[in-house]
Amino acid sequence: MESVSGYIIPSFVLGCVVCGGIIKVVAKLWWKPMRIQRMMRAQGIEGPSYNFIQGNMAEMYTKRMHAMATPMDLSHNILPRVLPHVYSWLNHYGKTFLQWYGMEAQLVITDPEMIKEVFHDRQKNYPKAKLDDHLLRIFGNGLVTSEGERWAKSRKIANYAFHGDSLKNMIPAMIECAATMIERWKLFEGKELDVLKELKVYTLDVISHTAFGSSYEQGKSIFQMLQDLSDLSIRNGYKIRVPVISKIFKSKDDVEGERLEKRMEEWFMEMIKSREEKFMNGEAEGYGNDFLGLLVKAKNDPENSHRISADVIVAECKTFYFAGHETTNVLIAWTMFLLAMHKEWQDEARNEVLEIFGTKNPSSEGLPKLRTMTMIINECLRLYPPAMTVSRQVEKEVRLGRLRLPATLQLTVPTIAVHHDKAFWGEDAHEFKPERFGEGVGKVMERNSAGYLPFGLGPRSCVGMSFAMNEAKIAMSMILQKYSLALSPAYAHMPAQFLTTCPQQGLHLILHSVSDHKA
Repeated sequence: MESVSGYIIPSFVLGCVVCGGIIKVVAKLWWKPMRIQRMMRAQGIEGPSYNFIQGNMAEMYTKRMHAMATPMDLSHNILPRVLPHVYSWLNHYGKTFLQWYGMEAQLVITDPEMIKEVFHDRQKNYPKAKLDDHLLRIFGNGLVTSEGERWAKSRKIANYAFHGDSLKNMIPAMIECAATMIERWKLFEGKELDVLKELKVYTLDVISHTAFGSSYEQGKSIFQMLQDLSDLSIRNGYKIRVPVISKIFKSKDDVEGERLEKRMEEWFMEMIKSREEKFMNGEAEGYGNDFLGLLVKAKNDPENSHRISADVIVAECKTFYFAGHETTNVLIAWTMFLLAMHKEWQDEARNEVLEIFGTKNPSSEGLPKLRTMTMIINECLRLYPPAMTVSRQVEKEVRLGRLRLPATLQLTVPTIAVHHDKAFWGEDAHEFKPERFGEGVGKVMERNSAGYLPFGLGPRSCVGMSFAMNEAKIAMSMILQKYSLALSPAYAHMPAQFLTTCPQQGLHLILHSVSDHKA
């Protein structure tokens, strides 16, 4: 009898463990999603129904592939192409609806009052949404994703690095990088040029010089790793990932992503070590005045409470290498596209540049005087915002307006839908009209501060906004001094959602020398 009971008890325990595991899995994959769906529908929030495990991802993917298959006309009404599922479901379910990214419930909100409440959250009910593994490898747990004390320390350093005199001191490097790019373009005068590729080199060169004391050539390896990680993220964006199982049975892309992440971290650690050794050996008076130097200085701060770890530096470096160039790259590209389409605004912008700078390089004193250029860039950010969506997480059950939101729900704000909303911008919302910003962004924001979100809103708004605006103004000023912009006959208008709002097949323009044009 003893031997029999000796088998029965372990078997019973094992059975309980297995049953408990099955119950947990079923709860996560079915009961919990259905509970959230019922809870939101009871409050009048509709949306496509939850499908077991996959949610609505199959439908999202199908709509995306169909939209990307063919070019659109030369219109700025791009929401149906770049976020076709959001466009479809907004029209069908209204301004607020529930969608399912796999097992993750996402409440899509476009109502400005709700957006304002979320972004100006003082109770910290809506922290940054967690990124998937592939995106996390690109950004790390840095300024974009971190919370609490870690975020506060990083934000303080970034504020110092990208504002005031520090920002002013970056202008010569931006000019030098732009001059190098434009010199290269002499070979392409009167010929077709994919400016998106060219601008990627320019913006990477700028972030390398200004934030990391290196150059595009020196940072080529890190740029390639970032590009490879971006490709992995895009490729896996609509693939189902089941918790636990995806951690045990890793795909080839998972393994490759981990390898790239490890190589990138080693590269950054070498940069940190090099700065420290130069200072220790007396080869430098400090760790450097650029962004990396400020981070290394904080790592070695005599006050323990001010100190940051090497892991934090690596995360911030990853964030700024990617975010510091990718968003500005597409911003300048779309600005060139808009001016190639709207010649009257191109001429007006060029006349302003020549009036302020003549044929000389831009200056820190002259950049704030570029009123027309600023209007054009702001309107470009409205029509073609680099970041198409912004997400937050519901930390615990909370009220948002009239709604009671369950914990773990993700809040998704489709920036591009807000920027093209006729209720806020008028019937001409899809048209390029820089005069909307004739009295500045502040005047526009007076009507509704949550109607314009190119750099986010509230305490988590983009710290690099002034950096990006200066970089774009410098590049556009120097380009317009030299060239007249025209769309190539081969250009196909195919804006698409990758990690930013990109021209799917590049941006092909023809550049004519301004002197030839006048002649």
